Amino acid sequence: MGAAGSSRLDSVRPAADLGVSIEPQRAKFDERQGGSATVSGAAVVELTAAPADTRQLDAAYAWCRKLARSHYENFTIASCLMPRGIRRHVHAIYAYARIADDFADEQRSIARLDQWQHELELAYSGAPRHPVMIAVADTARRYQIPPEPFVDLLKAFRSDVNFQGFETATDLLSYARYSANPVGRLVLYLFGFRDPERQRLSDLICTGLQFANFWQDVAIDLAKGRIYFPRRDMDQYQVTADDLRHGKLTASFIGLMRHEILRTREMLLAGTALSTLVGRGLRRDVLMFAGGGLAILRAIEHVGYDVFSARPKLTRLDYVKLGWHAFGGRLQP
Repeated sequence: MGAAGSSRLDSVRPAADLGVSIEPQRAKFDERQGGSATVSGAAVVELTAAPADTRQLDAAYAWCRKLARSHYENFTIASCLMPRGIRRHVHAIYAYARIADDFADEQRSIARLDQWQHELELAYSGAPRHPVMIAVADTARRYQIPPEPFVDLLKAFRSDVNFQGFETATDLLSYARYSANPVGRLVLYLFGFRDPERQRLSDLICTGLQFANFWQDVAIDLAKGRIYFPRRDMDQYQVTADDLRHGKLTASFIGLMRHEILRTREMLLAGTALSTLVGRGLRRDVLMFAGGGLAILRAIEHVGYDVFSARPKLTRLDYVKLGWHAFGGRLQP
């Protein structure tokens, strides 16, 4: 659930602000290397390298935890609801995506993303170098996670560097397949779920949450030169890119937003069926992510769809309410 971040990782402080390097490099503590990675079919990975020693792993996971806790986002907030033994692995997944996002959004560098993928390949071959990759390699080994979700995230980040927008709603869904859905599938792996049905429901939540963020951040994304509305939807409601750039809150724009919000809400509500197919340890997070997306949509509606004057956002109290309802096993009404 969630996306490489919120489901999104935009508009947050770069990892470099932590005072530690985000460059792919050798970790500055003892290393143990060797072994290899093999893929059995498309779903199972066996990392044959010996696990890193406890001191090395603790340092790597501490690096990831520091990065994760420096950002106030849906993904890191919801991770607090997960069982304690799972959290360090969630932090590893988050740190991996956070750094890749910085390469895409802050540095706009395909070369850095290619280098980050090389570091991932080294991790799966049993020779991780960067602290994040040491943690990722350990997480992948423990939970038999295939490399595909990690690689898919990098595909999305590369498309962000060369952003072209989306012609159809199907194109936007395809983008979410790589940018949002892998995060939910990675979380499912941590809880031992690998079946298509749970993955399908997770995809609905992750895509829905990312879309909610898109409609919430129309103005922010415009400043970055990005428009996430499918061009055919804009044509249907007679909204132009210039209308968006000038912040015109017209009846046509409101119609477009209602259309997108309706589709997004349907995805989030359908995805909540996942909460009935997982244990209590994950059920809270499913409801937290889905509920968070629905709360964002309500916030947009509450301001009359005016996402130009100010960003509709959730308060700390909203997050407390979401957590309270999630602990009770229900969506916030």
